[in-house]
Amino acid sequence: MRILGIETSCDETAAAVVEGQPGSTKPLKIISCVVASSAELQAKFGGIVPEQAARQQIKVMIPTLWECLRQMTEVGGPKTEDGDINKMRRYGDGIDAIAVTIGPGLVGSLLVGVETAKTLAYAWEKPIIPVNHLVAHLYANFIKKNQELRITNQEELPLFPAIGLVISGGHTDMVLMKDHRELRLIGRTRDDAAGECFDKCARMLGLPYPGGPEIAKLADKWIFEKSKVKSQKSKFDLFPRPLSDQDNFDWSFSGLKTAVLYYLQKNKGVKLNRLRKFGRGKQDQTDLARISAEIQEAICQSLIIKLSKAIKKYKPKSLLVAGGVAANKRLTQMLVQLNRGEEWKLFVPPPKLCTDNGAYIAAYAFYRYSPKDQWNLFDKMGQGMGYARTMGINREDMPGMMSQLQQINYLTGVNSFGDKFLNRFNKTGVKLGQAINGPGGMVVFPGIKSALT
Repeated sequence: MRILGIETSCDETAAAVVEGQPGSTKPLKIISCVVASSAELQAKFGGIVPEQAARQQIKVMIPTLWECLRQMTEVGGPKTEDGDINKMRRYGDGIDAIAVTIGPGLVGSLLVGVETAKTLAYAWEKPIIPVNHLVAHLYANFIKKNQELRITNQEELPLFPAIGLVISGGHTDMVLMKDHRELRLIGRTRDDAAGECFDKCARMLGLPYPGGPEIAKLADKWIFEKSKVKSQKSKFDLFPRPLSDQDNFDWSFSGLKTAVLYYLQKNKGVKLNRLRKFGRGKQDQTDLARISAEIQEAICQSLIIKLSKAIKKYKPKSLLVAGGVAANKRLTQMLVQLNRGEEWKLFVPPPKLCTDNGAYIAAYAFYRYSPKDQWNLFDKMGQGMGYARTMGINREDMPGMMSQLQQINYLTGVNSFGDKFLNRFNKTGVKLGQAINGPGGMVVFPGIKSALT
């Protein structure tokens, strides 16, 4: 079975095709995976500007799809005649289902992916599977890693019960997974996410966006230099580990950000205006590296402290870590140390699968879907379509959205799609996304073909 995954929850535009056999004990295989990032554009603003991100995604959604499907044809997908390369509908023969992120995320960005997926699902007559972007991050650990292994046991599937930790720029959540269908939230940040803490602290230091990788680079240099001299090893106790003494699994990173700010303001030897001139003097570089290492250690240790408590209580067979912050090398080192001598197995994706991509969206759909579900794409958008409608936002009001749909409609051979189709479809009395048995047990939209007749 092959599933196309589409991800547009934030500033990335991603599409991927994964392949697997239902019931198999082997990880899924990535057939193609393409990510178009607007990080360089967002860096000019010092962070993500939602409207800019959505406009950029409208521009690159179709090229991203094209490249993803082209790669698929190179590894056993359907071939096309040279003269028919502009007919995207031919590629649908190699896809069994379409998975798309419906939330959480930015409203405009989610619209780009959802409308694209719905159009393709109609044109190709394929089932469409709405995906929770946050939980889907964990399913990067169910994908075959080949030579990119960071943890040696990842050539096998995780065992349940498992603890999952999602750490990114917008989320820091810990869940208990009894199986693919039963998840329970056991811990989360009460304010800022770990990734946001990295980025905001980096901004205080005058480092470019995204700040997490910049802090990690400087911290690695500091740790390496200090490791050469045993007597100069840092204790890394400059900043607090909030909530670490509480008997729960929650985090708080806003206090850590405040502690960094106060330190920079009050310490006479470290001035913000000096730090922003990084590279002009050796002392500036030393200050930046030292403070970066302290920040990184405080964030990573905060995560490990609560993870350790959760593992002792729930005794999982696997620990799944995912999200952009999971790419941090120092955090991985701490996780490996935590796992040493333990019976549970540790799973951490390679860096390129930690950040947003379509592969884990498709993997989520492969393992998580059940035909018992009754999905309603509008009601379950989270901060997506459902939220947009409650705010009085229509699809036509999103900049360039209909232009994008017209391009996809042309490429797929669909002549009419949008409100006219949806209005007639809704008159059939069938909920959009109501589940019935379809190919591979996936969800099918009943009545979708007859809605225009």
